[in-house]
Amino acid sequence: MFRTAELGRAVPKEDYHEQVPLLRAELLEIQQRLRMEAAFPVIVVFGGVDGAGKSETINLLHEWMDTRWLMTRAYGEPSDEMRDRPEYWRFWRDLPPAGRIGLFLSCWYSRPMLERVYERSSEADLDEALDRVFTFEKALADDGALIVKFWMHLGKKAQKERLEALQKDPLTRWRVTETDWNHWHLYDRFIGAAERLITRTSTGHAPWHIVEGFDKRYRSLTVGITLRNAIVRHFEEMRLRRDLAAARDGRCILGTDEEGAEPSPADAVPAETRIGGTVLRMPRITILSRLDTTLSVSKSDYKRTLEKYQGKLNRRCRRAKELGVSTILVFEGWDAAGKGGAVRRVTAALDARDFQVIPVASPTDEEQAHHYLWRFWRQLSRAGRVTIFDRSWYGRVLVERVEGFASEQEWRRAYAEINDFEDQLVGHGIVLCKFWLHITKDEQLKRFKAREKIAYKRWKLTDEDWRNRERWDQYEAAVNDMVERTSTSIAPWTLVEANDKRFARIKVLKTIRDAVEAGIARTGEPYVAADKTGKPSLESTA
Repeated sequence: MFRTAELGRAVPKEDYHEQVPLLRAELLEIQQRLRMEAAFPVIVVFGGVDGAGKSETINLLHEWMDTRWLMTRAYGEPSDEMRDRPEYWRFWRDLPPAGRIGLFLSCWYSRPMLERVYERSSEADLDEALDRVFTFEKALADDGALIVKFWMHLGKKAQKERLEALQKDPLTRWRVTETDWNHWHLYDRFIGAAERLITRTSTGHAPWHIVEGFDKRYRSLTVGITLRNAIVRHFEEMRLRRDLAAARDGRCILGTDEEGAEPSPADAVPAETRIGGTVLRMPRITILSRLDTTLSVSKSDYKRTLEKYQGKLNRRCRRAKELGVSTILVFEGWDAAGKGGAVRRVTAALDARDFQVIPVASPTDEEQAHHYLWRFWRQLSRAGRVTIFDRSWYGRVLVERVEGFASEQEWRRAYAEINDFEDQLVGHGIVLCKFWLHITKDEQLKRFKAREKIAYKRWKLTDEDWRNRERWDQYEAAVNDMVERTSTSIAPWTLVEANDKRFARIKVLKTIRDAVEAGIARTGEPYVAADKTGKPSLESTA
């Protein structure tokens, strides 16, 4: 694979100085256009062998371009703050917004590569890590990001010469470390792992460009020209996408889709079955329509049971904090379904220092300039804390789907992106509970009218709430699809029958209690409580 990057290519000094001014002007012009239009973010990844010029090339790009609009991130060993969160938290947090260029060094490829080289992982482990990289980059590219990856290469002999030259110069001696020489001795392992890495992750949406690093002028021009061409090409691709979307919208305005059929609201119509020449129209049955909304708890039982489960939850969350087990709670549901009341009963059982409630509204300008999951990744708390999302990333497949804020392609691919996100959370040891609070349409109307009459609740009722009722069937269909596609064995949905608020609050508390206890058990430290004598004893989960 790397033989073509060991040919000793070089650019004469005269040619280099002739080409650089024009290339710099073009890069600056493209950077300015990118910043002004804010059409997409540019993510530039640098990998390769030690001494091949990765750092020098990044420094040169800062010299050639406007450094104010470049972001450079290099990663070493994760800090304690980073270890408290899933591995990709630090990468999501550092992603550039639309209109900016991010230069990444020693990033998401570094750990899988080094662990394989040092034989701390198997080939299967490497493949699994690269699958994660593929999913990450695909999610960004699908959202419009341009990803350009450079593998800076040197042959083994050339690498040794490069390291020796750097070591002899007093000004660059500091750049050569014992680790660099250790890596040189492991050169063959590095090349083997690199071939597998590039083969599995060089894709149409995020290709690798292998750059020979022997001659600094050659590698500098190659990187600069490749980056310029990639951005220009991506502008054209984005224009074609917009034109295609506009043409599609035009067909819809005329009353037909691509095949000439009249469009209908997403999954809102009853199902049809054709038997012979007869069409049977059947009422749509969803997972919500099968819930028993008559379930209730009496006032007398509620007070006693509430205190009981809040106490149990408090003890388990305190133990989870000691063990560094984080908890994430997601609350979704109909307007007026009681999400806020359920959240308050949960937080009443916790120490205010150990939880945060994240109310999710329409994204800000900063959030809209990133992938939709970015604002949720950056809210992940440190180990042992509880994070409560009042509305969540599921907005992409609910309100954004129904209201048309996301295209069909965007919300359909979101299911896989969400499942991957939650897989990373749970894989890190985080307890994840997802609740949909369900009420009937009649119950919602009753609560809306009650809110109109109560002064301190009137502010909760908006014109948007009334408008959303008109799309009840579409939202119910969206919820059905959401549960079908994202209720997994590791991150199941809990559907809460919420016509009776007391019943809903108790079910939520019991579910969280059980989930936190299971999370503690996975650490190998089962929950232990004191019995009436004050002696430790395993507490029943009943």
